[in-house]
Amino acid sequence: MTVHAKTRLSAAHEAQKFFFELGMVQRMKTGAKLAELGLSFSQAHALRLLDPDEPMPMSALAERLFCDASNVTGIADRLETRGLVRRESLAGDRRVKALTITPSGMKLRRQVMDLMSEPPDAIAALSDADQRALRDILARAVGHLRAAGESEQVAPRG
Repeated sequence: MTVHAKTRLSAAHEAQKFFFELGMVQRMKTGAKLAELGLSFSQAHALRLLDPDEPMPMSALAERLFCDASNVTGIADRLETRGLVRRESLAGDRRVKALTITPSGMKLRRQVMDLMSEPPDAIAALSDADQRALRDILARAVGHLRAAGESEQVAPRG
């Protein structure tokens, strides 16, 4: 027997490899389109995560962006300079700064949401039946995320 037996990947591991490849290609394409709007991927993701009806403390945004508060300060500075968000103190604690999206920010946020929901060309090329099957499978997977409370970190509320 040889010691160099080939390790077989589970179907889930293989699916993740394909998902990652599709995701990276899509992120590059989306990043180029976001740049045309004058946004970095982080800035667009911040706009996407901001709740239009509720100011978000900058510390909460940092958690949801998986970055340090100092990085959020830079992101907020650039968005604020463009008039897309404004900083305000929270009523209950004036030391806490929160971001509120402005009407201009809302308009751009809608464009960002549309752009970030465009399917990769490779998925759009699949048959309608395959697209529905993929959608249904991914919906079940996201259902598992939500049941575990894991999707709050990356998905916009509402």
